[in-house]
Amino acid sequence: MVLDDLGSSLRGTLSTLQGKSRLDEDDVEEVVKEIQRSLLQADVDVSLVMDLSDSIETRALEEEPPGGTSARDHVLKIVYEELVDLIGESTELPLEPQTILLAGLQGSGKTTSAAKMAWWFSKKGLRPAVIQTDTFRPGAYDQAEQMADRAEVEFYGDPDSDDPVEIAREGLEATADADVHIVDTAGRHALEDDLIAEIEEIDSVVDPDRSLLVLDAAIGQGAKEQASQFDDSIGIDGVVITKLDGTAKGGGALTAVNETDSSIAFLGTGETVQDIERFEPDGFISRLLGMGDLKQLSERVERAMAETGEEDDDWDPQDIMEGSFTLKDMQKQMEAMNNMGPLDQVMDMIPGMGGGLMDQLPDDAMDVTQDRMRTFDVAMDSMTDEELENPRSIGQERVERIARGAGVDEESIRELLEQHRMMERTIKQFQGMGDGDMQRMMKKLQQGDGGGGMGGMGGMGPFG
Repeated sequence: MVLDDLGSSLRGTLSTLQGKSRLDEDDVEEVVKEIQRSLLQADVDVSLVMDLSDSIETRALEEEPPGGTSARDHVLKIVYEELVDLIGESTELPLEPQTILLAGLQGSGKTTSAAKMAWWFSKKGLRPAVIQTDTFRPGAYDQAEQMADRAEVEFYGDPDSDDPVEIAREGLEATADADVHIVDTAGRHALEDDLIAEIEEIDSVVDPDRSLLVLDAAIGQGAKEQASQFDDSIGIDGVVITKLDGTAKGGGALTAVNETDSSIAFLGTGETVQDIERFEPDGFISRLLGMGDLKQLSERVERAMAETGEEDDDWDPQDIMEGSFTLKDMQKQMEAMNNMGPLDQVMDMIPGMGGGLMDQLPDDAMDVTQDRMRTFDVAMDSMTDEELENPRSIGQERVERIARGAGVDEESIRELLEQHRMMERTIKQFQGMGDGDMQRMMKKLQQGDGGGGMGGMGGMGPFG
């Protein structure tokens, strides 16, 4: 995740404050130095880093922690608030008819982002259309058409035309019934005069409600000049940061936001059209500092459950809370988890589970976990309906048969059955809970330490 090193190093530094009720200058200086080091390594502009660290240092030394608040939590609250202030609010994107123009250099991820954004708007009940105007890059039309098809949204382009301005004009007419028009433009390997002239012409024809700059999260200090030139030519209202699923530093994108006096609109977190998040500064910084993001998590859970239910009309997740928990239910839950996206991203959203806990796990821990889930899935595909509905009927002979059919070892089948028994016991505990019990449990989860958790997460952000 973007700036992940900052979250990891900050948690390490703040752990040294554990148990202290007051801070001295040495404590604050150590925290500020860690912030400066992490942000500079992440390619955030030097002047931004100094302004941020000065604000944190001043507040940490001058503000008195509220009664009952530890020095560690007080500093974490200040860091949280200052980082949210640095990143700013999310780009305003009302759920209403509008035209969005995408700009950026070649390879930044514009074409993929256009389809992802269209998919996102479609899930909000609007009818989007992608208009592909890139006549410069070979294969741009085919890629855009395929991505729009995967997103199941309307698409317009003309592979035989070499006039991007005319394509934009005709595209708006051809997709007039759409609510949201997303216009993808050509890029270049570098900022060139013909690129700027072309996008200015398209801008004048399209007359967009919003112009978004698409930036690869790996971009470094060059983001400042790029953002400035695009802003001068068409005006940048927001930034889409792509490729956050890799090892990108991401600081350059934050610099671009500051340079254009704009905000972040979307985060691209993977390769499929569903791998996009509306940027929410509170949740983003919460995850960065290891405090989870319950809003984003609940949205993913709701979407994943809906998608899983659509694929099997006979399965209703509500039945789990009312009756027995079968292996079929477990398989559907695993399918829903898979629909939520990469496991490490989901873990980051759970209070107390991301952050410090994730720092302690081996680098391949999430891959191993997902491999294990795939093994379980293959094993369940080798079971009969009776076995899926009644796991207790599976004795040694059936374990041997299922293992042979699935091509896995017998120990994996026994692990699967044990995992099912553990989940069944947990669900029975939930079945006996009233609303008040559930709320108390969630509050306890949100306040749990878990290696990286901290105070309550009520209100708009983690600090109420």
